[in-house]
Amino acid sequence: MRIVTCLHDNAEHLAILIDTTVYRCAEISDQLPTSMQEFLNGGHPNILTLQQAEKKIKNGSINIKGTNITEAQLIAPVPHPTSCRDAYAFRQHVATSRRNRGLDMIPEFDQFPVFYFTNHNAIYGPGDIPCMPLHMQQLDFELEVAIVINKRGKNIKAAEADDYIAGYMIMNDISARKLQMEEMKLNLGPAKGKDFATVIGPYLVTKDELLPYKTPHYKGHTGDSYNLEMTCKVNGKQFSLGNFADMDWTFAEIIERASYGVELFPGDVIGSGTVGTGCFLELNGTARLENPNHTDQWLQNGDTVTLEVTGLGLLENKIVLTNE
Repeated sequence: MRIVTCLHDNAEHLAILIDTTVYRCAEISDQLPTSMQEFLNGGHPNILTLQQAEKKIKNGSINIKGTNITEAQLIAPVPHPTSCRDAYAFRQHVATSRRNRGLDMIPEFDQFPVFYFTNHNAIYGPGDIPCMPLHMQQLDFELEVAIVINKRGKNIKAAEADDYIAGYMIMNDISARKLQMEEMKLNLGPAKGKDFATVIGPYLVTKDELLPYKTPHYKGHTGDSYNLEMTCKVNGKQFSLGNFADMDWTFAEIIERASYGVELFPGDVIGSGTVGTGCFLELNGTARLENPNHTDQWLQNGDTVTLEVTGLGLLENKIVLTNE
């Protein structure tokens, strides 16, 4: 099932996407949740309820027109996360980025999954991404997958953690690299370089949709893994190619780490971190090793960034320079 949040009459509405048609939950039944947070607060029973509604629409027992997706105004499927963490779970990206800076692979990567908190009030869906002038200095995309929690829990074990996941989305962790590199010299991690825009969407995909792509994970790890190709294009030219199955630390293991001594809540969003080749920072570093005369590429005003993940759809954004 693919779940979206759309704007209708200047209000946010929870909706189901079937093929290319958006059906607002409020139109389907007054018994359905009408916002993403209400949906997530209800846990797995709400997933079953929406799945039943989807089935009735498909078999014609509920007859409503819906709106073609080209005419629907989609926003982030989880427009108001209760928190937003981003992990660092793809070894290829970490190892390559460190190599490009002349550093050995850090052994702690294999000891525990790590994450940082980003701004859960700067969430975007498909469409324009406003960026200030300082953001435009080495502006970068990051090709990721994200989950959202729909079950409250603390000290969750990895073996049980997948039960806390409502579904999966594409994530683009927009990054102002010059700001990021300057501030990380002070050893507090990224902040201003990351706090202005995180993009998720275009819809939330429940786990039943991904069963055909399920694949065994690396030996010694616990949690669900899916064979999903991940790509990024900028202005139609492909730069990134990776696979969700290459995520070394699973979301289940990240949830175990994140929930140690801490309560997780419905609406908490967690990103995977960047897939290998999934950002200009990594790609530029590799290119400079191969060619010292390489000219770095970064996102520019007016650029269109298109992230696509098998089973999770296509997330497209335009970079827009602003002074506000």
